[in-house]
Amino acid sequence: MLQIPIDELRIAPGYAVEWTIAFPTHGGATGPGRPRRRASYIQDKHFAVARHMEQEGITCPSYLGGSFEIRGRLDRAALEAALLHLVRRHEVLRWVFQGAAEGLDVSVLDPEEVKLDAVDAGPVATSAQARDYVHRFLQGTDTLRGPWFVMGAMIGEEATTLYFACDHLVSDGVSTAVVVDDVATAYEAFSAGRPVDLPETGGYGEFAALERRRGRALGPDDSRLDHWKGFVERNGAVFPRFPLDLGVEPGVLHPVVNEARTLLDGRGADALEARCRAAGSEPTAGILAAVAVSQAKEGGPEIYRGLLPVSRRNRVAHARSMGWYVNTLPVEFSVAGGGDFGEVVSRVRAALLAMLRNVNVPFDRAVEVMTEQGAEPRSWPYPVNFFSYLDFRRTPGGASHVARKACGHVWGSHSDGIFFWFYRNHSGLHVNTAFPDTPRARTTTGGYLRTLERTLETAVRDGAL
Repeated sequence: MLQIPIDELRIAPGYAVEWTIAFPTHGGATGPGRPRRRASYIQDKHFAVARHMEQEGITCPSYLGGSFEIRGRLDRAALEAALLHLVRRHEVLRWVFQGAAEGLDVSVLDPEEVKLDAVDAGPVATSAQARDYVHRFLQGTDTLRGPWFVMGAMIGEEATTLYFACDHLVSDGVSTAVVVDDVATAYEAFSAGRPVDLPETGGYGEFAALERRRGRALGPDDSRLDHWKGFVERNGAVFPRFPLDLGVEPGVLHPVVNEARTLLDGRGADALEARCRAAGSEPTAGILAAVAVSQAKEGGPEIYRGLLPVSRRNRVAHARSMGWYVNTLPVEFSVAGGGDFGEVVSRVRAALLAMLRNVNVPFDRAVEVMTEQGAEPRSWPYPVNFFSYLDFRRTPGGASHVARKACGHVWGSHSDGIFFWFYRNHSGLHVNTAFPDTPRARTTTGGYLRTLERTLETAVRDGAL
């Protein structure tokens, strides 16, 4: 899977169709007789941020999405059956969100209650028009009111491109791969007239409830907060600041530049993984070591401090489940002196292991307990040092991504910070970057990524950082 800006997607013109989830109107999806439950902490915070920004008159839409190709003449009935199968299969797509006094509540619909609404948008004449149309369509999710999931197809004579967008409330990066594999697998089955053969999957509600139980038991003197407290004391704040200048002012949001870049080709990425294994570690540690060294080379500190999203899909039942199965944790280590790749990676690995011992401490609940008030109702108070790595080859359907021309798309309209999503696929190591559209941010990001490329190449070639 490639994670690329939607404007880099090659899409042929065709006949456009749109689908959204049709929730029941009789009795209402949030009627008084329907039981409610609390959303997860991370969903709660995401909704609160969106509500606060709307109250401040700030419009900042975003989505996580994906696309893939179906070869041959489309069986539309089979595709619609596959999309409905997806929605009924995944509990979180049947959640109806509603703001409440204490946070975010959800009502859960039964599978048979939901249907799909289809809109025939009609023919699209050129590739450029198709790309623009898809970009506009995918912006149709709405955190506060829904829809939280939209689907569409550009139907051609020889191939069809299927695309979708999720609000972050219902999706993480792995969920993008889950949607692609579930829909593609179900379509192949329905079009051939056979049953869908997919493993059973659990619901996101289990995760949210378990997280809430852990969070309620967390108190200010709890030893489980020791890692966080030590980090905050040394950092001077909860959030580690991105150490390079982006030319942004506090509280000012800028349009986002969304770029994709290849850092190592397949052979280079394989060699990097071999270096990491020889050092007794995983690629995450090697890439993070190169990131930290590159920041220091560009003028940042030799003590790296950052936030990492960590997957919480630690149960077989949730391996193929849609939802936001992520916790965020702080990590810190020294890269002073650079030196031997194995030595630096060993330091990073030790820091990651120390971090992971705290994986059951929910991020937003930890911040709330430590500050006695929680984080500000904005996504980030300033540009935050953020590191994310995902190996798409290991996600559901990873072996079929190339044949299906599978892509992931992350988009946001405005930001005051910078995000790097590093990922591995069959063609190599890549990064998708989103940063504020300021002259300084463009210069800083370009220089930093060029330094990172050289650092990775040196690590592969010489075993040094």
